[in-house]
Amino acid sequence: MATVKTPAPATSVRPAYWEDACKHLTRKDRVMKRLIAQSDGACLQTRGDAFTTLARSIVGQQISVKAAQTVWDRFALLPRNMLPANVLKLKVDDMRGAGLSARKVEYLVDLSLHFSNGSIQVGAWESMDDESIIAELVAIRGIGRWTAEMFLIFHLMRPNVLPLDDVGLINGISRNYFSGETVSRSDAREVAGAWTPYCSVATWYIWRSLDPLPVEY
Repeated sequence: MATVKTPAPATSVRPAYWEDACKHLTRKDRVMKRLIAQSDGACLQTRGDAFTTLARSIVGQQISVKAAQTVWDRFALLPRNMLPANVLKLKVDDMRGAGLSARKVEYLVDLSLHFSNGSIQVGAWESMDDESIIAELVAIRGIGRWTAEMFLIFHLMRPNVLPLDDVGLINGISRNYFSGETVSRSDAREVAGAWTPYCSVATWYIWRSLDPLPVEY
């Protein structure tokens, strides 16, 4: 998965469900038992606020992690604070000068408008189910289901998200459960049957089986 990796803030906290999730996965799935045992104790982290997380996801689309970090660092210098209202005040030429494509500029403006005009009900997300939040997010230009699912996992830390469009998840299931053979979405769902209600946690360990660095978003 193409993500921007930066150090998590000191205020990051361990999800309250993490220990219970590891116990469940260890009991239900032999592969998960092995992957968790090999872990160094790291776990899912959340950082930043909702707007910044989504803005970073737009900046990082379809470019390498290194390139995404470079563009984000340049873009983040433009507004005094990374707030929707401040982004809306930026000049298009300045945003393009930071390395953003014309389309990504449009996406960031649309994201900022949704946050500024109240179209996005951030305060209500805690009481909304995953699919309702996904439906709200994909109404924003530049945000698809995969991005919304990453947001659920890494910002809201929802425990039971299964991002079937994620290449890393599919490749990890192929390597760990099917000896490298091609894996279908149906195959992945069948494997994940043992993970419920902690698919997010299992997915995180699958990612780590491919890359020892903790995944951040």
